[in-house]
Amino acid sequence: MDFFYPNFNNDMWRIWGLLCFGDKNYFVDREARCFRKEAITDFLTRQGIALYDTATAVIRTKNTASDKDLQVVEPTDIDALLSRLPECSTIVATGQKAVELLATHFNVLPPPVGSFVAFTSNGRPLRLYRMPSSSRAYPLKLENKAKAYSVLLEIP
Repeated sequence: MDFFYPNFNNDMWRIWGLLCFGDKNYFVDREARCFRKEAITDFLTRQGIALYDTATAVIRTKNTASDKDLQVVEPTDIDALLSRLPECSTIVATGQKAVELLATHFNVLPPPVGSFVAFTSNGRPLRLYRMPSSSRAYPLKLENKAKAYSVLLEIP
C-alpha cells in the first residue's frame, strides 16, 4: 500500500472528511470507489500530521487484519522517529495493539478509547491518545467515531 488507510472499507478518511469538511465523502473518488490520495496528502501536510506504523516488522498469524492475529517482530523505534519530529506533542493510536505497544514503550497506562494520557519522554511533554478503530469491524457508527476523534481538533 502506498499510503495509510487505503482500504475503501476503512472509515479513517471518511472520519476526517466529516470532521474537517462536514462531508464524509470529501476524500472519496466515488466513480473509482477509492480515496483521493493527493487530497489526503495535501490535507495531512497542511495540518502537520505525520502517519507511521507502530511496528516495522509483523507476522500475520492468520489471513486477517485483526490485532489478535498480529505478532510484532520489530516495533518501530519511536524515540528515533520522535527525534526527527521535534514539534510533535501528540501521538494517536487507532488500535488496541498499537496503544499497548506505545504505552509499554513510554511506561504509561494505555488510555481508554477517546481519551489520552500525558507523560514526559526524554524531557518532552507528550500526549498519547487512543481513538476508536476506523475499521468497520469496530462496532461504532461513523458519526460516533468522528465525535470521538473531534477531541484531536482541540489539542493546544
